[in-house]
Amino acid sequence: MARLGDIMNTTVYAAAPDTSVAEAAKSMVKGRFGSAVVTRSDVLIGIFTERDVLRAAAAGTDLTTSPLSAWMTKDPETADADVDSEDAAHVMLSGGFRHLPVLDGNRVIGIVSLRDVLATRIRRAAQ
Repeated sequence: MARLGDIMNTTVYAAAPDTSVAEAAKSMVKGRFGSAVVTRSDVLIGIFTERDVLRAAAAGTDLTTSPLSAWMTKDPETADADVDSEDAAHVMLSGGFRHLPVLDGNRVIGIVSLRDVLATRIRRAAQ
């Protein structure tokens, strides 16, 4: 079994809660990120995903002025690097989300997606 520390992406897009949805979406597209961790003084306070961009756009809000704090998931589920990828998959599937921040104490050290977990499972099955 793979640990999250072995499969997580350590390049994480972090944004402040007052960052506009449009600015975050632009950065997410440019960096090919499916989510942004929302932090205040390096402490995780939320997560903002592609789905949140769609929700904000569908609501008709001005994406250039609407802050991430209005659309993010507050206090998201997290895991530490030693969590097994199968356990993380269960958490994500049962919670209905696809991105799981990985923490060391209170500090975000990576993020794992459901795609990362599935890719690990497929590679393991092919071996």
